[in-house]
Amino acid sequence: MNIDVEFHIRHNYPWARLPASVKQGLGNSQREYERQVVLYSIRNQLRYRNNLVKHVKKDERKYYEDLLKYSRDHLMLYPYHLSDIMVKGLRVTPFSYYTGIMEDIMNSEKSYDSLPNFTAADCLRLLGIGRNQYIDLMNQCRSSKICTTSEKSAIDKIIDSGPQLAGSLDFNVVHSLYNKGFIYLDVPISDDSCIAVPPLEGFVMNRVQGDYFETLLYKIFVSIDEHTNVAELANVLEIDLSLVKNAVSMYCRLGFAHKKGQVINLDNLHPSWKNVPSVNRLKSTLDPQKMLLSWDSGENRSPVQEAGSSATDTDTNSQDDPAETASVSSLNLSSGHTKRIAFLFDSTLTAFLMMGNLSPNLKSHAVTMFEVGKLSDESLDSFLVELEKVQSTGEGEAQRYFDHALTLRNTILFLRHNKDLGAQAVQPDQPNNGFPLDLLRCESLLGLDPATCSRVLNKNYTLLVSMAPLTNEIRPISSCTPQHIGPAIPEVSSVWFKLYIYHITGQGPPSLLLSKGTRLRKLPDIFQGYDRLLITSWGHDPGVVPTSNVLTMLNDALTHSAVLIQGHGMHGMGETMHIPFPFDEAEQQGDFSRLNMGNHTALKILRNKVDLQHFCGYVTMLNPSSWHASRKLSNASDGRGEAELASGSDVNGSTESFEMVIEETSMDSAVRQNLEVPTTELEWVPLELCFGIPLFSSELNQKVCRKIATHGLCRKESLQKLLHSSRKLSLQVLNFVHSFQEGISPLDQLHDAGSSSSLLQPISADLGVPLPAKNLVFKDGVLSEWNGWAPSAVFFNHT
Repeated sequence: MNIDVEFHIRHNYPWARLPASVKQGLGNSQREYERQVVLYSIRNQLRYRNNLVKHVKKDERKYYEDLLKYSRDHLMLYPYHLSDIMVKGLRVTPFSYYTGIMEDIMNSEKSYDSLPNFTAADCLRLLGIGRNQYIDLMNQCRSSKICTTSEKSAIDKIIDSGPQLAGSLDFNVVHSLYNKGFIYLDVPISDDSCIAVPPLEGFVMNRVQGDYFETLLYKIFVSIDEHTNVAELANVLEIDLSLVKNAVSMYCRLGFAHKKGQVINLDNLHPSWKNVPSVNRLKSTLDPQKMLLSWDSGENRSPVQEAGSSATDTDTNSQDDPAETASVSSLNLSSGHTKRIAFLFDSTLTAFLMMGNLSPNLKSHAVTMFEVGKLSDESLDSFLVELEKVQSTGEGEAQRYFDHALTLRNTILFLRHNKDLGAQAVQPDQPNNGFPLDLLRCESLLGLDPATCSRVLNKNYTLLVSMAPLTNEIRPISSCTPQHIGPAIPEVSSVWFKLYIYHITGQGPPSLLLSKGTRLRKLPDIFQGYDRLLITSWGHDPGVVPTSNVLTMLNDALTHSAVLIQGHGMHGMGETMHIPFPFDEAEQQGDFSRLNMGNHTALKILRNKVDLQHFCGYVTMLNPSSWHASRKLSNASDGRGEAELASGSDVNGSTESFEMVIEETSMDSAVRQNLEVPTTELEWVPLELCFGIPLFSSELNQKVCRKIATHGLCRKESLQKLLHSSRKLSLQVLNFVHSFQEGISPLDQLHDAGSSSSLLQPISADLGVPLPAKNLVFKDGVLSEWNGWAPSAVFFNHT
């Protein structure tokens, strides 16, 4: 449906008031407009009264019947906001509605996976039908419609006195009447209600339907916080208040959220409710004051360990003393709402946490991080307890999951309520208790439109920090305010930035960037002598493959994507070392050595060309000629052999990209054990530069975190210089990329989803990272155009 038509329907414009351009788009047909009005109203489950559909469709009952049929046919959530019509008028309860849906999909022989996520969750809540009970339980029906004396009394009370609080009636009577369809339940939400979202339980991860309400639910999920009431949230999102109330009511109904600060007087409840078990929720077993300890205390135990060994042995679903399980949010850290630090992660991290089966309740938090898109500070106590239970060692692929979980825990402890960071706060009146921390999923933020994303981030956060590296399959969040320690613009997290680094330093591995549609008859001469190549297909993560069977995979990938080919190792995989920055003074002195890699000529040039002192991250150095890495490959903790490395599929099983490079601490450990192996500066070249806090290596993570604290990257003056450096770097990289895109129409470029408030509007806000227009080669320190035979030099001004 046309956006302009939707706008005028939403604002109740009759045909006579429509602009001429909109009428023309409808073929000047009033009948077509009325058809669109009815279709829009049904799809969005609008109430008949007070909406334009009332003047178009005269039969109110027929309208609601059509609405219900459309919702049922499309497996949408029950329209709880129309319960007074659906139950009292049409006599359709949620139970009968979902029973009908189950009958429909069974008669159509559809799988349980055909149910959208929120619909499946409501079916599970109401019918008790999960994946295993799907066929068996559908034969069970409501047994009787006969009311007992106590049920009749409850009905009389509701008729005489109006709606009643469920807790004021007998628990068993309420459930019996509800299951028989004689009553319906409302979850009222007021304008000043504040909502808390604990770790998800009972959420069903099937598929995404994409209907209006589900889309709204996911948008509000990532935007909601315990300090913003419903009216303020609607204003920030610029969404109608009634729609936000409907969504929040649905969260509470499904048990995914609860009203914050709501005190229930047990004396006002019917006695039958006092022994009803409450819904299990993950709870913290930490003393909140322990979370305020300074992070930088290497000889001390972690805050989780300091809380006592019982913290790691306690079932988090057990009913503990509330006084002992209060969260940090209960502390009076500051008056009013305190802005937070946001740690930005991508779906790769949630996949590691879910696949690893690392601890009993960790999956619940991982599902929350993925589906809600946020794990708030109030939930981090219980999350840290679960991370504390993760083993430090694993076998094969599981070691990657363990490493990421343990390093994520250290990162949270560093950023959250860190007094060292708090003392350097942007706001001078901020108490020296540090900042609370939220974990945000980039993909969920990118689901918001750029203006809304900017408002949400500005309202709640004082600083954004990205994990490193972010997967190439998403656009990083770009933001001026709050300031961002991470990739400044999407191009900085792309293949282009690699070439930019090689171009300005004059050093790097032999690299060939091929545009989409190119075909290779043979492997180019610059890769002769290499046993392993690093391959990056556009928009995917890189992978190392043997040269023996790479040509077929390359030509297949080039049919649908641009591809970067780089020499990686001459004797198996090349040896890599990760050099953290910002650099200390001591790291910039002395001669080059394996212990003093920061004095490499390329890194010196890089420090002069790019401001690394106000960013954090790491530079990966590569030694393609090393025998050392190939000898240690079989002992690497990822446990995968050469055959699997050459399989040509990414971590998701897709054949569109090559096997993702596994960054393992074992390689760094092997390097430490062989520091006596002689090496020269000429053997090493820069491979890539990543901004943010790395999670794949515990040692590298700790070094970067310490540098953030010691170099004062969170000080106001440092963040101001960071903003200036980000703008400068963005302009330089964009000019570098544009020099290869002359004469290319924007329609020929790759379009991605929009990002948050861009540093350089509108240069990169509307367009994705552009595809290469020319084949480019980096060889012998020179970046030039490649035509398949002899490279012709191209000059670029990069000052």
